[in-house]
Amino acid sequence: MRLSKIIPILEQELQSAHQGTHTPVMLWGPPGVGKSRVVAELADRLKTPMIDLRLSQIEPSDLRGIPYRVDDGVEWAVPRMLPNRERHGESGILFLDEINAAPPSVSAAAYQLILDRRLGEYTVPSGWAIFAAGNRQGDRGVSHVMPTPLANRFTHYEVEVNLEDWVSWAMREGIDEHVIGFLRFRPELLFEFEQTENPIAFPSPRTWEFAHRALLKFEGRLELLSAALEACVGESAGIEFMAYLEHLEKLPDIDAILSGELVELPDEVDLQYAVAAALTRRAKTLKPEEGVGHKALENILSFATHFPQREIGVMLVSDLHRILGGELFKLEGFTHWAEETAGLLVE
Repeated sequence: MRLSKIIPILEQELQSAHQGTHTPVMLWGPPGVGKSRVVAELADRLKTPMIDLRLSQIEPSDLRGIPYRVDDGVEWAVPRMLPNRERHGESGILFLDEINAAPPSVSAAAYQLILDRRLGEYTVPSGWAIFAAGNRQGDRGVSHVMPTPLANRFTHYEVEVNLEDWVSWAMREGIDEHVIGFLRFRPELLFEFEQTENPIAFPSPRTWEFAHRALLKFEGRLELLSAALEACVGESAGIEFMAYLEHLEKLPDIDAILSGELVELPDEVDLQYAVAAALTRRAKTLKPEEGVGHKALENILSFATHFPQREIGVMLVSDLHRILGGELFKLEGFTHWAEETAGLLVE
């Protein structure tokens, strides 16, 4: 399932914790696809506390607590890392990451915590949702087969890598336009993982963010940048992305397009995607209510009809909608673009 579909499910599950209808959620997926990130971003967006427990790194006693003698009996000291209403708040997310990488003894300790929301004398506060994540069998990560009793305590969702979801995230996070433009041209390289092999570096949403950082660190030092990109996304994808970057000198003047000049597009399709990505990046800095910004956005919409590859122009306008929302439809150029595009589609 796409992350854009999973997010509202997680949000509803968090809200349902107050209503007593919450069911723990397990997210499955290969490494680097955003399982942990999406939970952290949800907590940040909703300003909700989140406790992240990496079960592969703890001992059973870390969950169960340590026993101590009281008179003639034994009581258990509740670990401070578990949700507490006074310390952490009335509601939040208890995130059990790498759950199927935990040794069986730790998984067994988590059974009661997950299903019954209690562990000995400890009880999870009623407003807290329980989410978990882990790699699938065959992803070549450290993992154990999830015991049936534990699996039966979750609802299960498998995370699907989707370019449009990633682009929406990348635009919000300010990922370099060249990374976005390249992956628009080569969408199959967003995630490329061969389960039968044992790759060290490979393309994934996580490692393309690393590539973005490499561009910031090694700008102007091509001999270092090339090696850094291969170290991030693997040799094949790194070489291809580097070749793409080296051809960007053929790009037309983006400022000329914004000012309304009729600029000739390069013949290469990958560079046309790069132009669209560059225009999208510039559009984020423009305000439709201001004279100069309004005119520049109108010029971008006009230019969107000039792409030989019709889908690139459609993609550009879709990205503008991500940035502007309903304000896009108020622009005169959008009506002209829609009319011209509709005519092309009829043909």
